[in-house]
Amino acid sequence: MRRRAPSLLTAVLAALAALLLAAPPASAHTELMSSTPDNGARLTHTPATVTLRFSEPVDPADVHIKASGRPLGVTRAGGGKAVKVTVPKISGQDRLVLDWQVLDMDDGHSTSGALSFPLTAKSSDSSTPPVPHPSETVHTAWITARWTGYLALALYVGGLAFLALLWPQGAGDRRTRCVLTLSWAAGLAASLLTPGLQSAYGALGSLGDVFRRATYTDLSGTEVGVVAACRVLMWVLAAIVLAALLQGAERAARSPGWRVGALAVTVGLLRTAGMTGHNSEGTHPGWGAVADLVHLLGVSLWLGGLALLLFGVLPRRRPEELSAVVSGYSTLAGVSVAAIVAAGAVLTWQVVGSYDALVGTGYGRLLLLKLAVLALVLAVAQRSRGWVRTRLDIAVLLRGDRATVRPFVHSVAAETGLVLVVLAATSWLVTSAPGR
Repeated sequence: MRRRAPSLLTAVLAALAALLLAAPPASAHTELMSSTPDNGARLTHTPATVTLRFSEPVDPADVHIKASGRPLGVTRAGGGKAVKVTVPKISGQDRLVLDWQVLDMDDGHSTSGALSFPLTAKSSDSSTPPVPHPSETVHTAWITARWTGYLALALYVGGLAFLALLWPQGAGDRRTRCVLTLSWAAGLAASLLTPGLQSAYGALGSLGDVFRRATYTDLSGTEVGVVAACRVLMWVLAAIVLAALLQGAERAARSPGWRVGALAVTVGLLRTAGMTGHNSEGTHPGWGAVADLVHLLGVSLWLGGLALLLFGVLPRRRPEELSAVVSGYSTLAGVSVAAIVAAGAVLTWQVVGSYDALVGTGYGRLLLLKLAVLALVLAVAQRSRGWVRTRLDIAVLLRGDRATVRPFVHSVAAETGLVLVVLAATSWLVTSAPGR
């Protein structure tokens, strides 16, 4: 079996390379195609209106345009791909600069740019107004909230699965209950803050706009807002599942009724987490959605299991638990990793779509970094598997001796840290545009 591992890894890498080289280019985010007047055209006076035409249908509420820092009115202008901007008369400037930002109707990601029109009939004051840009503080907070949401999802979903499949008696463990409770609270908080941060970033707003009621009101009629509301609802339902587990402990973890409820909530959380990602792009969005669900489930089973091993199983040092749970998790982790690799190959083909996009864009290079870290984690885990089996036998024979269990703790902690880096790269990828 060990001899076949290198050949299997080679086959997986070859298949992934073939997908990247053969796949057609994926569709990009909404981009500005043209404007009337044309960008850079010399004007004798400030135009009353400017028309912008995009590559995809847009909602005027998702198009944000400013001149000299002032928001301008946007209306539809014939067809779903064009909008008309009402421009106030500008005096004392030799250039009209319109800063635009549009949210993609499918996944809510933003694209921005600027239109510049020289004004030939200028006055004595030729100072150029400052050009507003998306807030880096808001973007950083958005990424952080995304990372927190993914981490909380993985710990909650993976923790419930770990208890239901491998360690029902752990439902009464104090550390395990703390991990699940904190992950639920963090998941709910992230689901509430993330849409506000995304909306504030798209509207060129500040961090203070996240806590304004109008920010969430503007989202209520969009697809991003509907998905965000569904995600919050799923976390509320997750509280019911968690409360039943905390109250019933091992009895609840073994109950078929509780397991069915936990499975339903798990699927809902995983699906809503991927509905605003890049999986909806490309030629086969249905396959992307399925692959995204499998990918998130695999990561959750892997990371959630590592967390409960680290904070729940290993500190107890009970030989019978070490023998049964660690061996069972090794099998579960192997299945999860296989699912992650297979689903990741489909998602890479779906979103990136070509070798040039993989190596020639910032998004592609960040994806390569994520894959490199993931490969490192898999290599370390594969190399230590035989060592773990040997140490496990010794730990059982020595009745959970502290010195014998300590290497398990170090190994699991290191693997958990590397998986967190993979999650951070995932959060950055979700907030980035594939074509850039």
